[in-house]
Amino acid sequence: MNYYARRLLTLLLTVLFVAVLTFAVFRIVPGNPALAILGPEATNDQIARLEAQLGTDRPLPEQFANWLGSAAVLDFGQSLRFSEPVLDLIASRFPVTLSLALLALGITVATAVPLGILAARSRGKLADIVVSLCTQFGLAIPSFWTGILLILLFGLTLKWFSVSTYVPWSDNPLLALKSTVLPAFALAIPQIAVVVRYLRTAMLDQLNQDYVRTAKSKGLSDRSIYYRHVLKNALLPVITVVGINFGEILAGSLVIEQVYTLPGFGSLLITAIGNRDYPLVQGMVLVIALIVVSVNFIVDLSYRWLDPKIRY
Repeated sequence: MNYYARRLLTLLLTVLFVAVLTFAVFRIVPGNPALAILGPEATNDQIARLEAQLGTDRPLPEQFANWLGSAAVLDFGQSLRFSEPVLDLIASRFPVTLSLALLALGITVATAVPLGILAARSRGKLADIVVSLCTQFGLAIPSFWTGILLILLFGLTLKWFSVSTYVPWSDNPLLALKSTVLPAFALAIPQIAVVVRYLRTAMLDQLNQDYVRTAKSKGLSDRSIYYRHVLKNALLPVITVVGINFGEILAGSLVIEQVYTLPGFGSLLITAIGNRDYPLVQGMVLVIALIVVSVNFIVDLSYRWLDPKIRY
């Protein structure tokens, strides 16, 4: 079995494990979904009929097998809270969360790479010290608190950005950017700190390699050495970190959406959990897991492109 097949199998097994875990957790949590839907005034006959309709009166292995078979063809069932197909609800909310996560990831890469290079080239100097202090603050302050501070400064005091309304990208891309850039920065700040530290360490490690001394002896400029050789080799471990960070950004966006009242996955997931809407929760968790492992799969495949010497 070659490398690509093994990685694809690992991806599928990871998603399957997440599906099993999510299914099991919601069956362990006390409470009856049928009773939650009908209310405390429901009779036993009404509860029994709804359980039969939902399929919750069947054995757990049968419930899981039926749900997994439907999920394989993107049929996650009907939401108990909204009485709509789960896939339609996900499709209506997911673009908000995905655009926020991608914008935060873009800000992370665009900011962290120059800062990491600056810190590595200025090792022990003032610029390195300032970048290190900033990354310390970035790691120490939670994203939701950073989000609140950004609202107070840029939204309420300076009034540069909208903090209470969301404009879809299809309606007005510029207004959509203004309504999501602050939460994207709140998500990106701790990730920038992580990537800067990894990139600085990786570049300093590469600078001690023999090929750098050889390049200097040939008379290559520092700029050529840093950007054509050192940076490319240092990006390999950083790419791995960025792939992991995307999962953290996606998870963090669920909280940040609550701070900025964005109509994304966050509010939908909290509503689903509060109402024990397990078809909706299972569908959302499965979609998030599939996206995260797919991103990491793409990261693994990018190694060969970054370094042709790598053989799988």
